[in-house]
Amino acid sequence: MSAPYSDRHPASVESSAPDPDTPNPATDPHAVEVRVMAVPEQLPVMRAVVGDLAMRADFDVDTIADLRLAVDEACSSLVRIAAEQSPLVGRFRSAENLLEFTAEVTSPEASGPRTNTFSWRVLSALTDNVASSVREAGDNADGHVVRIQLSKGRMVHE
Repeated sequence: MSAPYSDRHPASVESSAPDPDTPNPATDPHAVEVRVMAVPEQLPVMRAVVGDLAMRADFDVDTIADLRLAVDEACSSLVRIAAEQSPLVGRFRSAENLLEFTAEVTSPEASGPRTNTFSWRVLSALTDNVASSVREAGDNADGHVVRIQLSKGRMVHE
């Protein structure tokens, strides 16, 4: 018999408040936030959420596939540099013809994901906009908050 989920993936303390420029599900009815442990086994959750949101926003099948791949690639990049026991926080926001995604982890490194890699080229090809940022973690945590933001527009058919 395996250990309970909480023993395998213990809860962690949030390291900082959300950035005011990211979607806030507490005040925005079009925003969704998902928190999972920053481990590869949790990536299907993020893919499923973006797929569902894109489907509900009437994105075409190809764009939904691009979004799933982009979210997976962004989260994979962050999982690789995440501190042990760090949560992976994903914030999704669907607007008029746009889906925005912001993912962040706490990392011991002050550098963000490398932008000269094949992974970053994939992200750039699959999305309309992609950016990363790094800032110091809050007063209660060590390390840095590393963030990747991306967005993809919906094709409008007339």
